Amino acid sequence: MSTPTTKPASSEDVLGQKYDRCLADFLVKGGVGFSVGVVASVILFRRRTWPIALTTGFGAGAAYADCDRSFNPARIPGTRIISPAELAPSSK
Repeated sequence: MSTPTTKPASSEDVLGQKYDRCLADFLVKGGVGFSVGVVASVILFRRRTWPIALTTGFGAGAAYADCDRSFNPARIPGTRIISPAELAPSSK
């Protein structure tokens, strides 16, 4: 019995998946921020527009931060990039 070998994903596919995830995250978090802003505007602030803009910006900013961490994992606090030389076992 032979085991099926899987082909590694190409860098274009990985990049496309990251962009798709970032766009979906932006739409969800921006939409939630917009919704919270509308509710806050109607209930608390006598139908002013600034709560809508503020909370939409908060949602978009959170999505941007998550996307930035996705594309640049070195910006996550406490992480370290390990070079291939450090991974290879040293033979003495």
